[in-house]
Amino acid sequence: MPWRRRRNRVSALEGGREEEAPPEAAPVPSALLTSSQQTEAAAERILLRGIFEIGRDSCDVVLSERALRWRPIQPERPAGDSQYDLLCKEEFIELKDIFSVKLKRRWSVKQQRSGTLLGITLFICLKKEQNKLKNSTLDLINLSEDHCDIWFRQFKKILAGFPNRPKSLKILLNPESHKKEATQVYYEKVEPLLKLAGIKTDVTVMEYEGHALSLLKECELQGFDGVVCVGGDGSASEVAHALLLRAQKNAGMETDRILIPVRAQLPLGLIPAGSTNVLAHSLHGVPHVITATLHIIMGHVQLVDVCTFSTAGKLLRFGFSAMFGFGGRTLALAEKHRWMSPNQRRDFAVVKALAKLKAEDCVISFLPFNSSDDVQERRAQGSPKSDCNDQWQMIQGQFLNISIMAIPCLCSVAPRGLAPNTRLNNGSMALIIARNTSRPEFIKHLKRYASVKNQFNFPFVETYTVEEVKVHPRNNTGVYNPEEEEDETASESCFPWNVDGDLMEVASEVHIRLHPRLISLYGGSMEEINDSKVTSNCF
Repeated sequence: MPWRRRRNRVSALEGGREEEAPPEAAPVPSALLTSSQQTEAAAERILLRGIFEIGRDSCDVVLSERALRWRPIQPERPAGDSQYDLLCKEEFIELKDIFSVKLKRRWSVKQQRSGTLLGITLFICLKKEQNKLKNSTLDLINLSEDHCDIWFRQFKKILAGFPNRPKSLKILLNPESHKKEATQVYYEKVEPLLKLAGIKTDVTVMEYEGHALSLLKECELQGFDGVVCVGGDGSASEVAHALLLRAQKNAGMETDRILIPVRAQLPLGLIPAGSTNVLAHSLHGVPHVITATLHIIMGHVQLVDVCTFSTAGKLLRFGFSAMFGFGGRTLALAEKHRWMSPNQRRDFAVVKALAKLKAEDCVISFLPFNSSDDVQERRAQGSPKSDCNDQWQMIQGQFLNISIMAIPCLCSVAPRGLAPNTRLNNGSMALIIARNTSRPEFIKHLKRYASVKNQFNFPFVETYTVEEVKVHPRNNTGVYNPEEEEDETASESCFPWNVDGDLMEVASEVHIRLHPRLISLYGGSMEEINDSKVTSNCF
């Protein structure tokens, strides 16, 4: 419901009668308020007061600095009427939940310009269950032009005072995402809400892989309050990488060798229009287009941890998560069969990777996470690791899969997340290692991701909370060998990595370092995700 009732809730009021309106009431000076009203005004200054019809009731409406409150105007209490108190309870909405205001008019075919004024419509962002947001409306009916104009201008002034809400956005749209639905998603669901909120947009359709990277390196962004990516995980990761590279370049840093990167200047919004939408799902708790759009409109911003991936001291890319071994080979297989539909491609790649399941001989070095407040403060300020007396640890052996994740990595086939104990900005990464085991046991481990059971409760699975990781393959299983059956998952001299749904091929050791709160993403604070069981269709 688009408002709240103190002590009692009633069904939502919808619209109002258009054939008549309650009489106009001018704002009441504070000197004329009752003692209880003056007490309320002292705690929260009243801006306007008047009479509007809400639903089918004439209401005493009060606009204060934080909320809009109203109470039905009732005659003196009839004797023995037990429903009187219920009907007269005050209702309210908080001003921070309003994202647009329009004058409500009745239009007819004969009217060429503005129609008959009916009142004011408020557009409200409401929170539903399971982290979803929805937009709703509240009509304040009054036929007086002067009266509505005063209230309308006051609402506009209030909305203009929210500093984080964007007024102009750069939109990057990937028309090839998922089933080529991103264009339809944007123009039918996202753009109408942005226009309603009065946000100016500049849309660029991404025409090839790397288009966003080349565009954001050079284009003028000074007039924008944020950047929005409409697409899947690969597109979102590319845009985030481009924004961070742009920030390093603007700071005068060498973009191929970065030790302590600077934060991206503009926040990034993610509209889920891909097949898995791990980034948007992890950010919002649900891969819901309207929810993602409303977070952008409302200016909900949170800082998120980012990783750098480098080899031999040279930066490869920024990212949020990575998989090596089974996860990398599965993506490499899927990329070679892009002519299939997304679901077919995914299932085919998983089955074939399981059929050719083999372990990688690796040395894994990692720096355990130190949660000391003092240590974390120094690291956030860019202090060298050596100042913190950290001790690297090393493990080696045969590994079926290695995951390094700075975000929970929620998706439809892993409702608890691939890394359920990781948060968006807790300054650490999850290192999850699956050692060599039989194919049936490894499949059991994969199936656990789709259930409420602990997917790590296997003797061959190890988990660590870390800040840095180095993965060094020691054999040539990723290298093409003409004497064996053709390996479709790697080029002649590279090992496949899955970085945020993008294929990255590297021939040598990869160094992953976490950088706390390096990028701002549009999204609210995610509540605990419901651990209800979701069936996976992968197996």
